[in-house]
Amino acid sequence: MTLGTFQFSFGALVLCFGFLLLLALFFLIFSARRTTEDDDRLADLADERQMREDQRMAALMKAHAEMQGRMAAMTEVFGSKQAELNRTINERLDGLTHRLGTTITEQTRSTHENLRTLQERLAVIDAAQNNIQSLAKDVVGLQAILSNKQTRGAFGQARMETIIADGLPMGAYAFQDTLSNGNRPDCTIRMPNGQPPLVIDAKFPLEAWNAIRDATTPEQKKIASQQFRRDMEVHLKDISDKYLLAGETQDTAFLFVPSESIFAEVHENFEGIVQRAHRLRVVIVSPSLLMLSIQVIQAVLKDQRMREQAHLIQAEVIHLMDDLGRLDDRTRKLQSHFLAAQKDVDMILTSADKLNKRGAKIEAMDFEPAPELAGRSNAPGPRETSAESRTGLLKLRVVDED
Repeated sequence: MTLGTFQFSFGALVLCFGFLLLLALFFLIFSARRTTEDDDRLADLADERQMREDQRMAALMKAHAEMQGRMAAMTEVFGSKQAELNRTINERLDGLTHRLGTTITEQTRSTHENLRTLQERLAVIDAAQNNIQSLAKDVVGLQAILSNKQTRGAFGQARMETIIADGLPMGAYAFQDTLSNGNRPDCTIRMPNGQPPLVIDAKFPLEAWNAIRDATTPEQKKIASQQFRRDMEVHLKDISDKYLLAGETQDTAFLFVPSESIFAEVHENFEGIVQRAHRLRVVIVSPSLLMLSIQVIQAVLKDQRMREQAHLIQAEVIHLMDDLGRLDDRTRKLQSHFLAAQKDVDMILTSADKLNKRGAKIEAMDFEPAPELAGRSNAPGPRETSAESRTGLLKLRVVDED
């Protein structure tokens, strides 16, 4: 066979054709092997990607389980704190309820006692009104009573004793007490601070006074007035001589007049008698003045008793201040407990807010693969996938730390 200037034999052509055929066969085998290796590589990459996705999903499930465990622990802590807070509040409410009940009971008892005292005073007022009515009936017979000298003296003595007994405590006075000279005044009042007693005489010369009242002519009235003046001067001199003893009695004595009208007329019409009484250190007193004097003496005695009991009062004041200090300390402790409880409630609310935020962040997470990644024909390389996994784990760690 001639090809141009070259001549080939049939055997050479067969050899050439066989060589080309072998070459084509080798190329086909190499292509098929390369295609198989690419398929295996793609399968390995897919398996590796699936394994990394499984690892990432396992990590996410582990983080989710840890988050649920922490949420359960925090829920348990919140429940215990809530129970403790409820128990503390209930105890304090029980204490306050007990104190309030005690206070109400005491107030009720005090109110009942005050009502009972008021009823007793109303009963006393009713009795006094009945006594006044009875006294109004007995005024008619007062003239007959005063006509007798002994009865008249007993009447003045009774009025004086009533005023003194009503105004002074027992032991602060004595009736018909005997002095060192043997005389017995109608009443002696013991003065405070070891001072001598005060003497009161109730024997007012009422006969001469009644004679003045009964006089019908100026001459009779003049004679009766002179007799009354002499009787008063004699009686004042007797009081000064018998009852004013140096060191044993006070320097001044009282002459009790059993009527306010007689006392007023004596001071108005018999100024000389009043002046002589002052010179003899005898004070003429009416029932009102005697009552006022008794009240002054009572105040002095009360002041003396308070001075004598000053150390007891001071001790009671110290105890009162101690009780007040304890009350202040307990009030401040109660206030600190309330502040601590409020702080615990605020911390619990803060923790609950954090839990809500974390739950919202977990709920907002998307664990499905992105659609653009699923549609790619070429899978990402190992380094890129590893970087995405690390980024996702880092985001979970940041969420957990928040």
